[in-house]
Amino acid sequence: MLTSLVAFIFVLGVLVFVHELGHYLMARRIGVRVLTFSLGFGPKLLTVRQGDTDYCISAIPLGGYVKMAGESPDEARAGQDDEFLSKTKWQRFQVLVMGPTMNIVLAVVVMAVVLYQGAEVPAYEEKAPVVGVVVEGSPAETSGILPGDLIVSVAGESVPNWEALFIAVMSRAGREVEVVVLRGGRSLMLPVTPSTKTQFEVGDLGVLPQLHPQIRDVVPGEPAAQAGIKSGDVIVAVEGEPATRDTLITRINSSPDQSLKLIVSRDGIEQNITVRPALVGDVGLIGVSLSPYEVRIVEPGPLQAVQLSVEQNYQWSGLIFRTLWGLLTRETSPKQLMGPVGIAQLSGGAAQVGFIALFTLMAMISLNLGILNLLPIPVLDGGHIFILALEGAARRDFSVRVKEKMLLAGFVVLMMLMVTVIYNDLTRITWLEALMPWR
Repeated sequence: MLTSLVAFIFVLGVLVFVHELGHYLMARRIGVRVLTFSLGFGPKLLTVRQGDTDYCISAIPLGGYVKMAGESPDEARAGQDDEFLSKTKWQRFQVLVMGPTMNIVLAVVVMAVVLYQGAEVPAYEEKAPVVGVVVEGSPAETSGILPGDLIVSVAGESVPNWEALFIAVMSRAGREVEVVVLRGGRSLMLPVTPSTKTQFEVGDLGVLPQLHPQIRDVVPGEPAAQAGIKSGDVIVAVEGEPATRDTLITRINSSPDQSLKLIVSRDGIEQNITVRPALVGDVGLIGVSLSPYEVRIVEPGPLQAVQLSVEQNYQWSGLIFRTLWGLLTRETSPKQLMGPVGIAQLSGGAAQVGFIALFTLMAMISLNLGILNLLPIPVLDGGHIFILALEGAARRDFSVRVKEKMLLAGFVVLMMLMVTVIYNDLTRITWLEALMPWR
């Protein structure tokens, strides 16, 4: 619980600071007087005044704000050049857009740093989605999908690899979709309703690639090393049967002092290796650690890390827009949305895994924050930009009353969204969900 809280405050604090810093720096650049720079809302816990600006930490750590002189149409204005509304529409646009822009830039920078550290990436993600395993009782089995089928598309969306397949399915939990598979040269269209997995309502077909275990480490002097098995080897089969991590471990554990014939793939070339597990306690062991699937090592240079980060963020952006469109068309369940509690849970889980996972999550949330703030919903930065654009098209400024009505409409939409995400968060807390008889 404490880990989740600390990780949540750290992640949210960095994202809010960067967002508001964007507004602040651009405002100062064009000569707008900034009155307050606050991390958090509500009562001010700590205030430091420097020049005309109060730098604050406030009691409610769920956001922040930059208050500029003369930024509201209904407040008293002296008509000075350092007031926000005294600036041109182009200058005001720059101030408004800079907050979301900084979040998007932060996502790219953080992810580039993460990727530069190097990573193990599942090799199957980039391979064509040929079904290796159909999970018993899954939607795929019910709909008639078979091992060996090549999944071509989901809901009319082409899925060239496993990663694209998982992305296409994850936002469609509980919604029937048309899945096109290629079987024996014939194209079949099968209706499938992805099941719901995890507390975040992620869609799942119940299909997996054919996964073979890969040797991570080999202990010197143990049976595997003596047999010539090396780190990075992929175990394709054991005693003529296709190998998975579980079947391999079971076979080794049950075969002490017996020779086992393995088919091993090394650098794409298959070879036969015989290993004799040693009896350790009550089971046979060969002295290796295993990955459940083949991985490829990504070790980019600085420029390549930035390029990969841009590509990753572009892919995430597509997923965000797909989810937003799915919410509008009711193809995506609103139960997939999460608020502060959900983010705190994810942050805590990521922090326990390590800093790489935590910073990856930070990049994803920062990108979400940047894109969502650009939506044309009054109250958000994108809403203010939208009003500026309408005023520019109309070649006149709207009255205070019209702007207030727009902002009120945006506030209502935002509150409805907040109620939804908070309700979703509460249902993910086991003891609270137990108090909801309608669940």
